[in-house]
Amino acid sequence: MIDVATFRDEKVAVMGLARSGLVAAQALQRGGARVMAWDDAAAKRDAAAAAGVPIVDLAAGDLAGIAALILSPGIPHTYPKPNPVAARARAAGAKIIGDIELLAQSCPKARYVGITGTNGKSTTTSLIGHIVAQAGRKVAVGGNLGTPALSLAPLGADGIYVLEMSSYQLELTESLTFDVALLLNITPDHLDRHGGMDGYIAAKRRIFARQKRPQTAVVGIDDDLSRGIAGALAGAGAQLVVPISAETRARGGVYVEEGWLIDDLEGAARRVLELRRAARLPGRHNWQNAAAAYAATRALGIDASAVIAGITSFAGLAHRQELVATIDDVAYVNDSKATNADATAKALACYDAIYWIAGGLAKEGGILSLAPFFPRIRHAFLIGKATEEFAATLEGRVPLSRCGELGRALAAARDAALTQRRPGAVVLLSPACASFDQFANFEERGDVFRRLVEALPGTRA
Repeated sequence: MIDVATFRDEKVAVMGLARSGLVAAQALQRGGARVMAWDDAAAKRDAAAAAGVPIVDLAAGDLAGIAALILSPGIPHTYPKPNPVAARARAAGAKIIGDIELLAQSCPKARYVGITGTNGKSTTTSLIGHIVAQAGRKVAVGGNLGTPALSLAPLGADGIYVLEMSSYQLELTESLTFDVALLLNITPDHLDRHGGMDGYIAAKRRIFARQKRPQTAVVGIDDDLSRGIAGALAGAGAQLVVPISAETRARGGVYVEEGWLIDDLEGAARRVLELRRAARLPGRHNWQNAAAAYAATRALGIDASAVIAGITSFAGLAHRQELVATIDDVAYVNDSKATNADATAKALACYDAIYWIAGGLAKEGGILSLAPFFPRIRHAFLIGKATEEFAATLEGRVPLSRCGELGRALAAARDAALTQRRPGAVVLLSPACASFDQFANFEERGDVFRRLVEALPGTRA
């Protein structure tokens, strides 16, 4: 854990005591701050109190003189309306920041790589961390990926922090300048929290704030919004801009053509890796992730051969097109992290005979955008609150079953796949929904799927 000494002897409030909030409170205490912390959930308050964190009801307590409010990123401080504690802290003149800002203040000499985007952040973050570690550099990986930033080891000038950054975290980070900043893509998400699409884009753009050459912006150009940002950054000329693409040539950048990763960083357009060798990065969306990781690690000065070795040895991530098992020639793939239609589209594009488990807590926009992939779906098995909404979209286009919960959906999908015996059959959990109607988070949903698959009978490949 990192000791945060920047608020020594000052009063600091911490709102939200889940993983990152609890660690932040403890790190501030270790650095000498006078901490007062709160969470609306009694269980989290009790756990923090047991860990020695002072508990104060921040909605009613005295906030006069507090230097900062450390806000967990899930708690709104602007749209749709500020949390009452955030409003009180702002009125008291406190800074409202997050744990990433505390990390930057505490370890200013380290180098920082930040990764954001609507989809692909976790895979790209983990892939970059893997490449950097394989190349023998000192590295710590965390942030929105799940490891609280302040629980990482303290690093100096010889170390590199690789941080997945959500739009919420970027809004709470005011001084960190990334040595390498990546924007993979932008599609509509979290619009209620940002007051609409313009606010969401503005939050994502903050990853490039304060960059000056030779600091580098790596930007995907496979969607119109990100392409526009890449052009604007290049026109301003403040930092180096490296475009990346899985769909088109990215001059001066890194792109994919005919299944090959192309390095055009020096204008030579060299084929450097046939991507089928990267077995744990299937599909065009993962090709973009590979291009982004290649560009970022080359910007860190890592030799191209070491980057390629890292990409091909990457083991992949749980819940992101994770092949759980192949049983009786049917593959079972856990893509529980696909919590919106755009993420699910990436998975549907990878397979031709899909027995699709979908549903949960629907997000804005539904699944109509997935219509081009419907011919790949042999049958859909719907779960959760989104069942009727999804059924209305699929009716007459895709055979479907209303299964209600995951166990019934998996059993029905297995029976259908074994009955139809389609070549390349895949039972795919890619819900296009949040998990909170039936599970604590997407990880729990994916873990349940994995356990259910592991219990299935049959011959395993």
